[in-house]
Amino acid sequence: MTFMRTIKLKIAYDGSRYQGYQKQPHGNTIQNILEEFLNKVCGEPVTAKGSGRTDAGVHALGQIVSVNTNGKIPCKNLVRASKTMLPEDIVILEASDAPEGFHARYDACWKQYAYKVVVAKQKNPFLVKYAWQMEAKPNVALMNEAAKLLLGKHDFTAFRSTGSVDNDPVRTIFHAEWKVINAEELRFYITGDGFLYHMVRNIVWSLVQVGLEKRTIAEFEAEINSKRCEFLNSPAPGCGLYLDCVGYVPYDAKSPEEV
Repeated sequence: MTFMRTIKLKIAYDGSRYQGYQKQPHGNTIQNILEEFLNKVCGEPVTAKGSGRTDAGVHALGQIVSVNTNGKIPCKNLVRASKTMLPEDIVILEASDAPEGFHARYDACWKQYAYKVVVAKQKNPFLVKYAWQMEAKPNVALMNEAAKLLLGKHDFTAFRSTGSVDNDPVRTIFHAEWKVINAEELRFYITGDGFLYHMVRNIVWSLVQVGLEKRTIAEFEAEINSKRCEFLNSPAPGCGLYLDCVGYVPYDAKSPEEV
């Protein structure tokens, strides 16, 4: 019996002009573009299975994709071809042959997202597509105190938006922390075994409300425990969200690479 070859790709992309990762019949998505390229270099129709379905406008620094193919193209040649055949806002960083049966999504042990917030009196037009810009600076200490409540296993029903598929809302969060990058930029890192639809963006919005002292830490804790069926506020803008990295071994606090 002949088994198909599995290729593992690590890709980065600017999601500004795309309707998310997941393929759509008439949509301009990362998966649509990536599969058009892979079909050509592999010489057959293939499916580019991503580790996560990033939404419209969301970016990736380390999206993992698995591809099953009978194509013989060497991985180094695939990367080389991508430099001229893919648009400049989608980059294949690495390509390698993976073990038989490897699946980018189902084999993932954890994922880490980063969210960028920029605080300034005037908006920077060059960051409009890449960060949530606001004038008032939230209190980082308060946000981190609230973020600690996310750690561990919880039912995150309260933090998924309308339109979410009906899957298990219980997730385990390994790490959640705000960091001060410089005088203007704050960045939130969250690592877990999986995330619901808009879950990270909804968490960011609520934490920022705590930081702006529009909501108390106790109210944030009550929100986690409420288990209501949908998030009642607008999620934080998608432009500030980045799929940072994906792990395929059990989580270790030292393993994620913050980019």
